[in-house]
Amino acid sequence: MTHTTPLRTLAACAALCSSAAMAHVTLPAGGAAAGSEYDAAFRVGHACTDAKATTGVRVQLPQGFTLIQAQPRQGWTLAATPGEVSWKADSAQTALPGAERAEFIVRGKLTDKPGPLYFKVLQSCDVGSADWAQVPAAGSTEKLALPAARLDVLPAGVAAVDVRDAWVRQAVPGQSGTGAFMKLMAPSGARLVGASTPAAGVAEVHEMKMEGDTMKMREVTGGLELPPRQTVELKASGLHVMLMDLKQPIAKGGSIPLTLRFEDAKGVKSSLQVDVPVGAPAGAATESHGHMHN
Repeated sequence: MTHTTPLRTLAACAALCSSAAMAHVTLPAGGAAAGSEYDAAFRVGHACTDAKATTGVRVQLPQGFTLIQAQPRQGWTLAATPGEVSWKADSAQTALPGAERAEFIVRGKLTDKPGPLYFKVLQSCDVGSADWAQVPAAGSTEKLALPAARLDVLPAGVAAVDVRDAWVRQAVPGQSGTGAFMKLMAPSGARLVGASTPAAGVAEVHEMKMEGDTMKMREVTGGLELPPRQTVELKASGLHVMLMDLKQPIAKGGSIPLTLRFEDAKGVKSSLQVDVPVGAPAGAATESHGHMHN
C-alpha cells in the first residue's frame, strides 16, 4: 500500500524494516503529530546474544523531544535527566525474561518541526548488552544491524495512525456496494470518524453483528475508537468501511484511493490517504455482505 504523503511512505518503510527483525527495540508504527505530547513506548524483548534476561534499559532523548515524565516499572529503579532515562532491574527476579516483551514508557513534548527523530537505546542483559544506536545516513535504505528506535514526527493534518493489510472486495458492473478492510493502530489513540473515495458516493464505518438469528449491519455512530497502541481490525463480518453508490467497477488486481479521517482526544482533525488494493490477501476472510440493514 502506498501513502500519498512522502513522509508517510517513509514511516511505513521504517515500520517494515523494524518488524523484519523482532529483536530490535522499537516504537509503535504510525508516528506522532508535531508539537504534541507523546508517550514514547519502547518495546523491548529478546535479550542480548547468549543472555537470558534484560536487566537494564537506557534511552538517550534526542533534540526535539522534551522530557515530561518517565513511567516507573515495579521492581526496577528509574533515573531521569533532561537528556536520558534509564531503568535497572532491582534483582534477577524482576529482570525481563528473554522470551517476553515489555514497554518502557517516556512522555515528552515533540518539536514543531516534522521529520524523523532517533532514540538511541542501550539494552543491558545478564550477559552482555546491545547498543541500539545506529542512525541511517540521509536517503539510505540500508538495513542496520543495531538501529536506533525511530519516531516520525508528522506535519499538521497528517494522521498519526498505522494502516496495514488493507484491501477492498472486488465489485462487478452493476453492483452498488462493497467493503474495505484493514488493521489500524494509533500510537497516541484516535477515533476513525469518516472515510471517502472517488470510487463511491458514500463511505461509512459499519459494524456487522448477530442479533438473534439475523446478521445485521449498522453505521458506527460517533466514530470508531482506536485505543493507544492497540490494533483494531476491520474485517469481513465485523467492523469495516462500507462503500456504497459505487461509481465504477472495483476490479481485482487494481486499487482505489481511500481517505480516512480521524480525530484525537482534543478534537484535532487529521486524515490519511492510502491506495487500497482490490482483492483479499492470502488467508483473509472473504464472507460476502449478505446481511440486513436496520
